[in-house]
Amino acid sequence: MDSRAPSTPERQPRTGRRGPWHRFARNPRALAGAALLAAFFGVALAAPRLAPYPADAPHLLATLHPPDRAYLLGTDNLGRDILSRVLAASRVTLAIGILSMLVSLVAGILIGALAGYAGGQVDAALMRLTDVVLAVPVFFLTVAFLALFGPSIPGLICIIGLTAWPPTARLVRAEVLALRHRDFVSAATAVGASGGRIIVRHLLPNVVAVIAISATLRVGLAILTEAGLSFLGLGVQPPAPSWGNIIADGRAYLGIAWWVSCFPGLCIFLAVMAFNLVGDGLRDAFDPRLVV
Repeated sequence: MDSRAPSTPERQPRTGRRGPWHRFARNPRALAGAALLAAFFGVALAAPRLAPYPADAPHLLATLHPPDRAYLLGTDNLGRDILSRVLAASRVTLAIGILSMLVSLVAGILIGALAGYAGGQVDAALMRLTDVVLAVPVFFLTVAFLALFGPSIPGLICIIGLTAWPPTARLVRAEVLALRHRDFVSAATAVGASGGRIIVRHLLPNVVAVIAISATLRVGLAILTEAGLSFLGLGVQPPAPSWGNIIADGRAYLGIAWWVSCFPGLCIFLAVMAFNLVGDGLRDAFDPRLVV
């Protein structure tokens, strides 16, 4: 009878490779950006409960009132509480940024995937269209659009989204070009799969990382575009508040009431920085050359 203890299975050596989400979780800047974004979205969702006053309620005896215990961020030239307006504006500005990003993402994915998979003249025609859109100034298109249809939040979402898709289209096209001659695409073609099914079921799932990175960076740019247009009077129209038009309301009073423009400007800075930090973190996490 063998009295030796049963041998225990040997442990497999751990490799140094980590998954992309593990690398993202190890990135302090990406986590800081994600936490800041979570805070912004939480505040935007709870804005009606958090606002101490109605966003458009004037306090005629407290015009241009500096920050204090009654008005934590001060008031504007009409006596409206800046904190309440910034909270209400966060919902409008973030909604415009995200929805316009979705519009640009859908257009960029469709055009980039079709150009990369079809190739030839279709690719050339779609890339020339992309170059034309990149060459036309965004503000020129916006002014023309608003002159035809009038200023509105849905129109602003559409015009920002439909002028921001070319970078996404180029990224998706480059990834699809690299994937379309792989074995799994050839196998799907051999069994009779249609081009649309190959793009949707086999190519786009392999481009999700690129799409996610582009999406986060697009939101930050959309917020900046909306703020610039609203500052010039071409974006969100009063009485609806946005961070851009609150800054515009305070530009005439910068010397005596800096808080009117300062706090919404700080929100724009922090929101754009947070989206960029998350986008950079995703790009680093999904980079196959990185091994942690």
